[in-house]
Order: sequence, then C-alpha cells, then structure tokens
Amino acid sequence: MSTAMITSKGQITIPKPVRERLKVKPGDRVEFVEMENGVFQLVASTRDVRSLKGIVPKPKRAVSIKAMKKTIESRGKA
Repeated sequence: MSTAMITSKGQITIPKPVRERLKVKPGDRVEFVEMENGVFQLVASTRDVRSLKGIVPKPKRAVSIKAMKKTIESRGKA
C-alpha cells in the first residue's frame, strides 16, 4: 500500500508506483471518484475526448426533434 502526506496547501504527491500504474505524468489530470461514504477512487483522466469518436454508432435513420420530445414526455409520465 502506498501513502502520501497532505501539505498545508492541500496538495499531495502521488507515489511513484501509483503514478506508474495509472500511467500519468506531469500535467495529466486525475479524478477523485467517491465510491461510498468516505471511500474514494483515484482515476486517471488522461483520455482525449476525441478518442471517444465512433463508440456510439450513427442511427439508421434520423430522428426529428418532435419525435425526441414526444419520447421524453412519455417516459417522464411513468
């Protein structure tokens, strides 16, 4: 288990073994995700948003705004 100390400015240095496992380097961002009360997960957020392109396939046919609104309204009444 790796530990870190908090400075008077609220900063921490992520231990080298943790940085290596997360594959983060200076300038990268990390997120602190609360999993349950008082338990956080440190997640590297180094992925470029452009890398998400193509994950969701294009629809087979276009959907009108009217149809979208109708579907949203019908699901809100459940």
